[in-house]
Amino acid sequence: MITRWTNTQAYVVATMIAVVLSMACGHTQKSTQTAAAQQQVLQLIHLVNNNWQQTHQPTVNAFWDNAAYHTGNMEVYALTKHEPYREYSTQWATHNQWKGAKSDDISKWKLTYGETDEYVLFGDWQICFQTYIDLYKLQPDESKIARAKQVMQYQIQSPRNDYWWWSDGLYMVMPVMTKMYSITKEPLYLEKLYSYLQFADSIMYDDSEGLYFRDARYVFPKHKTASGGKDFWSRGNGWVVAGLAKLLQDLPAQDAHRLFYENKLKSMAAALKKCQHADGYWTRSLTDEKQSPGFETSGTAFFTYGILWGINHGLLSKAEYGPVVEKAWQALTTTAVQPNGTIGYVQPIGERAIPGQIVDKNSTANFGVGAWLLAACEMYRYLGKK
Repeated sequence: MITRWTNTQAYVVATMIAVVLSMACGHTQKSTQTAAAQQQVLQLIHLVNNNWQQTHQPTVNAFWDNAAYHTGNMEVYALTKHEPYREYSTQWATHNQWKGAKSDDISKWKLTYGETDEYVLFGDWQICFQTYIDLYKLQPDESKIARAKQVMQYQIQSPRNDYWWWSDGLYMVMPVMTKMYSITKEPLYLEKLYSYLQFADSIMYDDSEGLYFRDARYVFPKHKTASGGKDFWSRGNGWVVAGLAKLLQDLPAQDAHRLFYENKLKSMAAALKKCQHADGYWTRSLTDEKQSPGFETSGTAFFTYGILWGINHGLLSKAEYGPVVEKAWQALTTTAVQPNGTIGYVQPIGERAIPGQIVDKNSTANFGVGAWLLAACEMYRYLGKK
C-alpha cells in the first residue's frame, strides 16, 4: 500500500502542484506562477540531489547503476551550474581513471554480460562515457575521453552489429554514440548507431504495440505474464524512451535517420499514454497491471523525462501529452520523494516485472535517483514554456 506524506511534510510539493494546476486552469498572473512553479521544482531537485550526495560517496565503480545516477546529476548541473554537482561527478570519474571496464588487453575484451574488467564492450560499462564526455566539454582535457575514444573507435570499426541485445543497453550507449560524434565528427558513429538499433529492434521490439521486450528471452509468446499476456517491463522501456531523448539531444539536425528516431519516440509515447495508470504512474508490467501492481519510480521517471523532452522540443503535442506528464509528475513528487529527499518506490536491480515483489517508500537506488533528476530538470523547462 502506498504511504502518502502528511500535510506538513508535503507542503513544498503541494504548493508546487497547486501552482501547476492553477496555471493549467488559466488563472491570472501567469508569469509569477511560472516562476513560482519552477522555483518549487528547483527546490525539490536540490533536496533530492543533495540528499543523495551527502549520504553516498562518489568513490564507487563505473558500472551502469552508478553511471546512470551521474547522467541525472550532470543534467542537474547543466540546469543549475551548481559547482559541487560537477565536482561530485569529476571525483567519481577520477576514481575510475576515466574508464569503464579497465582491461587493456584487447584480445580479451568481451561484449556479453559481465561485471569484471574484461567486459569492455558490454554497454553497462560504457554508459560512464556519457558523463566523461560531458565533463570533457566543460573543461577539455584529452585524458578524460582517451579511454572512451579507444573503446568506441575499436567497437565501431568491428563488423559486428549485435552489441545492443537488451533494452537497457539502448540508454547506456545510444547517447554515447551521438556524444562521440559531437567531439570527433566521425560519421561512422552515426552509421553504427542506426545499424545497432536495427539489430536491437529485430530481436525485441514489438511493432504492433510500439514497445520493447526486455530482451529476446521475453518476447511473446515465448514469455508470458501470469495471465498469459505480453510482458513489457516498465524500466526496460524507460531506458529506451530516455535513451531516444538523449540521443536526439546531440544528433545533428541533418542526420539521415533523425526522422526514424523521432517517430520511434512518438510511437512509444503514444503507447505509453494508453497504459498510464489513472493516478499518473506506470506499473512494472505495462500492459498487464495485475502482474506487478502499484507505483514504481524508475520507469515512471524515465517515461516522464522522455515525453517531457518530446514536448519541450516540439515533437509531441502539449495539448495531448501535457496532462500525461503533469499527472506523472504529481506521482513522482507526492509519492516518490520522501520528506528527507530520498527517492522511494524504485524497483530493485532486475530485468522484469516480478509478481509479489515488494516496492515501497524504502526502496531506493542510484539509477532511480538519476531517472528522477532527469524528469525534474525537464519539468522545470516545461514549466518555463507554459
